[in-house]
Amino acid sequence: MLIRVIIKNLFSFKDYTEFNMLPGRSTRMPHHLYEAGSVSVLKLNALYGANGAGKSNLIKSLDLLRSFVTEGQLPIEFITEVFKFDAESRKKDVYLGVEFIKDGTPFYYGITINQGIVVEEELQISGLGKKDDVTLFLRKDSADKKQLSLSFHEDVMKDKIAANYPEFLQSEVLERDELVLHYLQKRQHPVFNIYKKAFDWFKNDLVIIFPHYSPELLVLSIEQDAHFANFSADIMNSFKTGIQKIEVSNMSLEEYFGVDNREESARIRAELKAHPDKVITFRNQFEQVVFTSKDDKEFAKRLYFLHGEDNGANRFYAAEESDGTRRLLAYIPALYGAIYSPKVYLIDEIERSLHPLLIKELARKFSQDTTTKGQLIFTTHESNLLDQDIFRPDEIWFAEKKADGATELYALSEFKEHHTIDIRKGYLNGRYGAIPFMGNLRDLKWDTYAEAR
Repeated sequence: MLIRVIIKNLFSFKDYTEFNMLPGRSTRMPHHLYEAGSVSVLKLNALYGANGAGKSNLIKSLDLLRSFVTEGQLPIEFITEVFKFDAESRKKDVYLGVEFIKDGTPFYYGITINQGIVVEEELQISGLGKKDDVTLFLRKDSADKKQLSLSFHEDVMKDKIAANYPEFLQSEVLERDELVLHYLQKRQHPVFNIYKKAFDWFKNDLVIIFPHYSPELLVLSIEQDAHFANFSADIMNSFKTGIQKIEVSNMSLEEYFGVDNREESARIRAELKAHPDKVITFRNQFEQVVFTSKDDKEFAKRLYFLHGEDNGANRFYAAEESDGTRRLLAYIPALYGAIYSPKVYLIDEIERSLHPLLIKELARKFSQDTTTKGQLIFTTHESNLLDQDIFRPDEIWFAEKKADGATELYALSEFKEHHTIDIRKGYLNGRYGAIPFMGNLRDLKWDTYAEAR
């Protein structure tokens, strides 16, 4: 579960800027609250803002942190994408911190980067503002001169075996542009389990979906998990796509590649024979095809769709479906995961290629479901979603571009609106900010350009 994110000097965030999933004073929709120990967090959030206001930068920032932790390589954006309206920003610290809950344990993890050097990294068990934080490790350095220091919690240092690792990590392994948390993922000593739990949140519980995202191995998920397959078909059917069933075809390599691409067929067959348990994937603009082998036979696995219009008489592959249908299909793993697992799903531009009424119905279904376990957070321009029957006021946030070009984030709950107020109308009228400034079209001098022709 995500509690809060704090960002400074990255993309359009200049000063310390916070986004959080903490409930306000509203008592409406109590089923939107997840109780995790001594803290409650919200399950849903929609972030609005004009083009260029910086709402997508929140998701990009979290994605950079996730990538850095899990892959271990410093993303170049921590150097190139500092706040550019400040001439001195390249020399200033970039900060990213995230507070989250994993298996009942609240963590706070933060990194400070200066000109490509990790000058501070800290992992804590968060006291959630109610008791003291417990520092699990603290790493410090200097951008000007190497002054790397590393300290661990006493539970590590008191263990004769585990206590050897911090010194080895600091002196022999850790580079100045690498993260301590990344190296702790494979420690086998039980004392490091709490650290691995924090790493696992970034790797498995934080799921980020950008506009051109396509889920990995969706074919295998539908083929191997009957519950997920039925859920997927029910979603597609309930949103009137015409699809009543989703199945998997197992084609021979010759059938899939045809006579014009025998070399590729032979290459994949040879690779699968050498590694029978391997899964090979190929993605075109419409679908991901999965190549596997079983009983010395090689197959190309593809999804196909059966429609109610002809009682499933014909197979339709992804290329024959609409952009909106394919986009809806891509969202199904996220929706399924947010319902059945305590993961965090962040979707940038959720309305891409989907009808506004369909998006609203998706949000409504998730909002009204009292059995969900995960969080769904997304950016959008779609004003039809601004409905207090779907969202609590603390679940609608706005991104506003200030005069200095910096992004400011704030919640609808700050305006203390009554739950009967038409917030969509108020938003479009500029009551809450975060909308594009539309100047007088005459000021654009279109007539001047027309005369010039």
